[in-house]
Formats: sequence, structure tokens, C-alpha cells
Amino acid sequence: MAYRWAKYVEGPEDWGKCVMGMDSQVRQARLQLEKQYLQSMQLINNQQQMCGAQKHRPTHEDDMVRKSRGQQIVPEPLPNIIDTEVPRFPKSSCAFRQIVKAIQANEVLKRLGEEQLDTVVESFTLTQYGKGDSVILEGSEGNTMYIIAEGELFVTQHGQPLRTLSAGDVFGELAILYNCKRTATVTATTDVKLWEIDRQTYRTIVTQKHKQRRQAILGFLKEAHTLNGLSDTQLSRIIDSMEECKFHPGDIIVQEGDEGKSFFIILKGEVQVTKEVNGSQEQIRIMRAGEHFGELALIRNSCRTATCRALRDVTCITMSKEDFEETVPLDTVELPKVDLLDIEALHLTGKKRISFPDRPNVAPVPLRLQDLVPVLYSEGRYMGQPVTLGTGGFGRVELVSWGPGKPVEYFALKKIRKVHIVQTCQEEHVKMERQVLLQSHSPFVVRLYETFRDSRYVYMALEFCEGGELWTKLREAKYFTEEVTIFCTACVVEALDYLHSNRIVYRDLKPENLMMDKHGYVKLVDFGFAKLLPKGEKTYSFCGTPEYLAPEILLNEGHDFAVDFWMLGILIFELLVGRPPFCSSDPQRIYSRILDGEIYFPTYVSEAACSIISKLCRNRPGRRLGNARNGIRGIKKHRWFHKIKWEKLAAHQLSAPTAWLIKKGSPYVNFKRYSMDLSAEEDEFSGWDEDF
Repeated sequence: MAYRWAKYVEGPEDWGKCVMGMDSQVRQARLQLEKQYLQSMQLINNQQQMCGAQKHRPTHEDDMVRKSRGQQIVPEPLPNIIDTEVPRFPKSSCAFRQIVKAIQANEVLKRLGEEQLDTVVESFTLTQYGKGDSVILEGSEGNTMYIIAEGELFVTQHGQPLRTLSAGDVFGELAILYNCKRTATVTATTDVKLWEIDRQTYRTIVTQKHKQRRQAILGFLKEAHTLNGLSDTQLSRIIDSMEECKFHPGDIIVQEGDEGKSFFIILKGEVQVTKEVNGSQEQIRIMRAGEHFGELALIRNSCRTATCRALRDVTCITMSKEDFEETVPLDTVELPKVDLLDIEALHLTGKKRISFPDRPNVAPVPLRLQDLVPVLYSEGRYMGQPVTLGTGGFGRVELVSWGPGKPVEYFALKKIRKVHIVQTCQEEHVKMERQVLLQSHSPFVVRLYETFRDSRYVYMALEFCEGGELWTKLREAKYFTEEVTIFCTACVVEALDYLHSNRIVYRDLKPENLMMDKHGYVKLVDFGFAKLLPKGEKTYSFCGTPEYLAPEILLNEGHDFAVDFWMLGILIFELLVGRPPFCSSDPQRIYSRILDGEIYFPTYVSEAACSIISKLCRNRPGRRLGNARNGIRGIKKHRWFHKIKWEKLAAHQLSAPTAWLIKKGSPYVNFKRYSMDLSAEEDEFSGWDEDF
């Protein structure tokens, strides 16, 4: 087996045979090929290291099937950054250079813009620790990043020595991106001085600068006569498609007489505009920050009428004609006049009533918590204990039954620990999950029938998807055939189409959050990260799963519905290959690979699959398939989906190729078994859950 590298995949290259409908012999042959490949790749990697090669190539780690569930990064509430004063502390030129050098050596932080970098450096404070002091304790929650100014520290993990840190080294940097537990202990072996910055300060700076930069660029675009007729939402999409480029003094940015293919906005520096007159260049004007040129290239097939040359170091943002044509006109489909989460609709009064779409003869009735009876395991190690369908940091999902008559109706009862919700400041996210699900009516989104509360838990009575979790099925199969992957993805596209049309961004797409009904159709579950997002706006929460994070989330640039398309591309890759394209045991390496944006495809992945993944996983959100002028229709029309009849899929009239994954037997046969929860939960009476 071999790998092929691609950033954008186009054209009918020979990508190897597509493995469809694999039987056991084919699977065994493929596993043997993979084993041979890993051995050969190890030899190649060794040779590359001996030759000093730096370019990343697939390693043994890349080829491992993802066996553990993705770590969930829970969003934290952000303060109003507009009103937040960022602390600044004067530093010597030597200290300034030391901090800059350390930051630029980090794969994620080195991507900060110049203004962001300067302000971040100015915000570091100096602190001191004595010999023997513990700076970081393994297992504690982190909030601060450190750069060593003077002295040495020693790092241990599980009591075992790892390495020594000295002046200029960085540690604890993940903590300024999101709340995470420290994975090692760092102890001072001498008296030390450390530069430190906390997460709130860092995120405030980066977010503030991105918002200010975006607002300034929006103002520049509004001054371009060619773009006069575009709305703020359309201009925002253009910004999302533009890329930054730099020019040195004397560099020609555009040449008179060349075909016009790009539009430029100057962010920094000066540009000289000249025109040839009688065989010599005559200066017309000097352009500075905020001015733009080349806009006619976006709408006409014309040649440049002047030459633009950098007088000093110049930073521009630019957009090609091709990207412009893909981006506008936008919003060709009018959104509903009433939002899915219309404010009036959220204040529901009285008792909600449920109905069972598969059994129209059953009359709607009130559903009460005391009427839901736990289903017990009828055999095996946990016989007689309540059936648990899944567990997580916030609680458990249990199988319950209801019905005075026959047949019995089953529900998945989600129990969320109230104390944990309050401790992690997740009240608003849980309420948002409830609101989204109560108002959602799509066959590709799990139904929420009722919610309850008591002193310890809030409860959600959800539709029971007896086909089980797609994550579990993927682990059993190791990877899916293309036919199965196409079908699963098509169900997800239908779910995203429904949510986005109602202005809901999902933000946590992965196999763990996909369930199958008894027919094999896939449904989205777990809406804890979902958010109502007004048209044209961005949100700045840092949330998701490391392997699925979009670049704009990592860079705190602000994100919108385009993150769901990025995650869709990652999902397709994982379903086909058994792991995400960017994976590692080290989160920093994952993030570096995401920001590099280089995807390595095994040769058995079809050309069409490579194409759709690469178009969904473009680094600039405005260029992603699904986020251009055709919207989600652009995804549905991609050739990878040519066999999908979308109307029949929406009506559940297609035969699901996933049906063979579903086992027959007891209601819980398709779920992993869990022991009974014997922990004592605390009471919580703050009242945040009064709507449940």
C-alpha cells in the first residue's frame, strides 16, 4: 500500500483501486499490504532522517486505527472582550526577543500575526520559583503557559523522568488554548524566573485583534465600487476566502499588461503605482494601508493597466477571480422568516405531548419521569442491572421503557449531573441543547420527547436508536466500504442542511455522535456544542474534538457554519480509513498538521473521495465546498454522491447499506455493556434548570 499527498485534489489521477464491498479475503489481503507498507515506510523514514529530510510523511502512528474516543474540548464562556483591558508590562529588548523566539518555535503560536504577537509578548508577566518548587502538577487543571527566563526545571510523568528544561524553553502551552489537565509535573531544580501568560489574557488579545482586523477589512471592502451591491454577509464570505501575502521592497505585485486575476487590499506598507509613458515608467500615485487595487479583475477579463511595486515591506490580503466567482452571489436560498429557535417559541408552557411517528394509531399522551422504567440486562455479567447505552463526563444515557400496553416503547434517557454542569459553567450549553432538540423535526436528527429535572440531574427523554453508535460499528469493522461511507455521509449532509437552514451550527461532528436507527439510517445526537448563530456573524468559542478542529478554531479567528463542512471532510476520511487524517498522541502535533493542511490519502481511496475531502478541508473557510455560492447543494452535487437519490433518502425510501452492521436480538444488543453507576451525586439548587 502507498500514500499519495494532496492539498487540493483535482483530475482523474490514478489513486489506486477503490475497495468496495470487501469480503473477508480482500480485508485480509489489505491488512497484509498495510503491514508490508508500514515496514517499508519505516525504512524510508530512517533513510530520510539520515539524509536530513524534514518533510512529514505518514508514520506508523498515522496508520493506526483510532481506538479511543476523542477528547471533548468543552467551550468556556468568554468575557466581553471589547470592554476587557489587556495588561501590558514593559520589557527589555533582550527579554522581548527571548519571548518572541520561544513563541515562534511553537507550531501553533508561531502563526500569530505581528500585532497579536507584539501584544501577547507585552502581556507576559515575570514570576519566580525557588529550588524544589512545583510549577505544574500532573493531573491538575491548567490555565497558564510558561517561558523560562532563567534557571532549570525537571519534567516527570507518572513518576518517571522525561527531560530537563532551560532558558528559552516553553511548557504548558496547551493551557492557553483550552481548559485541559496537565500531563506531567514540572519542578524547579534551581531558582528560576518564568515568563507567564494565562488563557483569558491570551484569548482576549487574539480574539480582539482578529475582530479589529476583520472589521477594518470589511470597511475596506465597502469602499471598493465593484463590491458596492454586496451585503455584509457576502462581504464576510469574501474575507473568509482571502489570503495574506507579503512582498519585499522592489517586488512587483502586478505588472502592467498582464492578465488580471487577483484583487488586493494593502494592510501594511506602501505600494508605488506606475504606468509606461514613452518607454519609461511614470509614477501615478503611492498607495498605503487600507487602499485596494485590482478589483476590476474580479468581474472582467481585462489586462492590468498599471504596475504596482512594493516600496517597502508590504502585507496584503488577496482574492483570486476564481475564488470570487465561487463565493458570490451568495444566499440564493432565502432562509425561513421565523428562526428554528424563535424567542417566543422557546417559552413553552404547559406539558409537552409526544407522538410516535412509526405508530400513528397510538394517541399522544403526557410523558412523566416516574413512568419511565429502567430496562435490565437479561443475561451476562451485568444481568439484573440497568442497561446503560453510553457514559460521558456529564452523566450517562440509560435505556428505559414506557407503555401500559404492548408493544413497549423504548427511550434513551440522558441523565446530566447538575453539579458538574455548574462547576464547568455549561448551563447555557445544556439549555441550548434542549432548545435545539425540542424544536428540531428532521429524520436525521435524534428526537427529544420530553425533559425533566430533580435535585441531582436534568433528564432528556430521547429517541432510542437501536442500531447503535456508528463509532462502535466503525471500531468493529476498522473502516467502512465506500458504499457505506457515502450513505452515512449523505445522512449527515441532510442533517446539516436542516440545521444550517435554521441557523444552527453543530460543531462536534464525529463518529461518536452518530447513531443508527433500526433500519440503518444515521442520526445526529449530542447537541451540547450546537449554537444559534445569526446570519453573517462569527463565534469565538474554543470547542470540539482535537482531531476534528478546524483551523479557524485553533487560531481563534472566529468561526461559523464552515466548521461543520471541515468536520464533514474529516469524518469521511475516518470512515474510509479508520482514523482521521490528522492524528497523533500529542495534541500539539495534531494542531500543527491541521494548520499545515496536508492530507495523505491511501491509494485505495477513490479519486472522487479524495476530491470531496480536499474541497471540504480547505484551510480558508470561504473556499470550502458547502460554504460557496451553491451552499450545501454544492456538496450534494459532487460526483462522489452521484448514486444517492436525495429525495428518496430524505423520505427513507432507500435500502440502507449499513443494515448488515446491525445485530439482531435484545434491544441493547448493538451497544457496549456498562456496569451500574454506584456513585453518590450531590444536590444542586441554583435554579438554572427551571425550564426542564
